[in-house]
Amino acid sequence: MLVKSNGVPVIPTVFDNLFRDWSSTNFSETNTSLPAVNIKEDEDGFTVNLAAPGMDKKDFNIDLNNDVLTISSEKKVNPDASGEVKKDNYTRREYSYQSFKRSFNLPKNIVDNDKIKATYTNGELSIVIPKREEAKPKPARLIEVK
Repeated sequence: MLVKSNGVPVIPTVFDNLFRDWSSTNFSETNTSLPAVNIKEDEDGFTVNLAAPGMDKKDFNIDLNNDVLTISSEKKVNPDASGEVKKDNYTRREYSYQSFKRSFNLPKNIVDNDKIKATYTNGELSIVIPKREEAKPKPARLIEVK
């Protein structure tokens, strides 16, 4: 597939197709915002970084089903000893991620599904998605003529 950008033909990369068409499956069931996502590709794989401050690693669910990676959260608001839920008096509150769901289509035969790993550090969920060895770029080699 050839795409034109500013009149210059460009061949889409695997990255362009990797996480596309997620807008229809990313929603928040509550009236909360969706966490921002950065996706980076290098020759070894992809890294998905999701900004979700104030959460704990146990708040995340990460599923892989039919090459669709889904990141969701169902953080519960816990009542205090009297059974009441404490309401903080925010002057401004721009992030609230108690419940969200983000889904991404992974390319077939490119990523190694069995080696996907996730960590949560300093408010950022990081998911490393390695490429299969056969999908990694091969170095140029000289072929001897005999």
